[in-house]
Amino acid sequence: MDAAEFRRRGKEMVDYVADYLENVEKRSVYPDVEPGYLRSLIPTEAPLEPDSYDEIIKDVERVIMPGVTHWHSPYFFAYFAAASSYPAMLADMLCGAIGCIGFSWAASPVCTELETVMLDWLGKMLKLPEHFLAGTDGHGGGVIQGTASEATLMSMLAARCKAVRRGQALNPEKSEAEILSKLVAYTSEQAHCSVERASLIAGTMIKKVPTDNSYAVGGAMLKKMLEEDKAAGLIPFYFCATLGTTPSCAFDRITELGPICNEENMWMHIDAAYAGSAFICPEFRPLLNGVEFADSFNFNPHKWLLVNFDCSAMWVKKRQDIIGAFKMEPLYLKHENQESGLVTDYRHWQIPLGRRFRSLKMWFVFRIYGLHGLQAHIRKQVGLAKEFESLVRADKRFEICAEVIMGLVCFRLKGSNELNQLLLKKINKSREIHLVPCQLSGRFVLRLAICARTTESYHIQQAWRHITQLTFELLQEHNK
Repeated sequence: MDAAEFRRRGKEMVDYVADYLENVEKRSVYPDVEPGYLRSLIPTEAPLEPDSYDEIIKDVERVIMPGVTHWHSPYFFAYFAAASSYPAMLADMLCGAIGCIGFSWAASPVCTELETVMLDWLGKMLKLPEHFLAGTDGHGGGVIQGTASEATLMSMLAARCKAVRRGQALNPEKSEAEILSKLVAYTSEQAHCSVERASLIAGTMIKKVPTDNSYAVGGAMLKKMLEEDKAAGLIPFYFCATLGTTPSCAFDRITELGPICNEENMWMHIDAAYAGSAFICPEFRPLLNGVEFADSFNFNPHKWLLVNFDCSAMWVKKRQDIIGAFKMEPLYLKHENQESGLVTDYRHWQIPLGRRFRSLKMWFVFRIYGLHGLQAHIRKQVGLAKEFESLVRADKRFEICAEVIMGLVCFRLKGSNELNQLLLKKINKSREIHLVPCQLSGRFVLRLAICARTTESYHIQQAWRHITQLTFELLQEHNK
């Protein structure tokens, strides 16, 4: 494919993508395929001779689209939002064309410098304390990770390194292995499974802190666990607080938890993967009060801030805590400007060496939408969640299971877990809307998250009509 054909095919692809997104709600949101469906549709080996581009494009509809779960359908209400916008897609095209691998400033200066500035822009939108911003007199800064899972892992590994060094400084006779065997991390019983997974990779113990009636961790329970564990000879070193838990969008009480972590020399990481985007709105910013106590903070613009995956924003209070844990300097990666105070080499802040030019899509999105446009997007989706909540509350057969604060509604049919499992199965089997469940207080609960950028009130109304129709059918079957 030469440049001339690329121009022609590129324009065709933009048209295809625009048509797909404009008409995605006409497709069944969930695919009607069985495991292994694809193997029978394509050859068992790669072609010896080139296929034509036209043949490939025909196969997109024949092979690819039947197996797609349409995350950007306005009838997709599962998990949490996966951000998407036209400016971000255009920026990703340019990112792919530039194709730099930004492991150091020298590898492509703008890849590093734009990221540093975009994380400062975003930090200021969130009104983060200045010590988290690179362009201040503080010692912190921001970085784009691939996912919140990576951010949690990086923070835990950095905390582990810091705890081991502190332990050896206090007790030089103790080996690293002895100290590691005593380290224990903590997180909410409602936290995302990636926190527990991070502890498996880090090789440290982790304990889950029970939550209160609103599914949040408070200071008293954490303090009680810390006292018991210290008495048993363990070394608490890390706590991951969650703002906007995956099951119910609950908020740990970081104004209580932060001072405890600081007193105990524990690293506090805040995972706000979904909810963090909403903190750009003044009415939601109080939920972030207490972030000043944190050592690191993370959320995903690729969930709710119109920046396509992958783009997970992470800030640290002391960048040396990250760099000091992971810094490697082989000769082939050194460059003459690396000791400059103006230069950041992000390879020291992350798991992989290489990285895409991800800040480009932040730059496009922030400029095209502006802060007010991004705030309007968040507020609209919260309003749609509130609309769905009101529909549920008006139907005496259903109950709301957790406070609706942002764009997630947890609800269930009054009755047994088995009845709700059957309802969810009917909903997803219909392939008209897509939901996933959670468990709250031992109850099987349905989650409806406002996900697609294009979701409107009539999609909410249609989704509710569909749920109530299937409920009517289920209760008739159940009562026979």
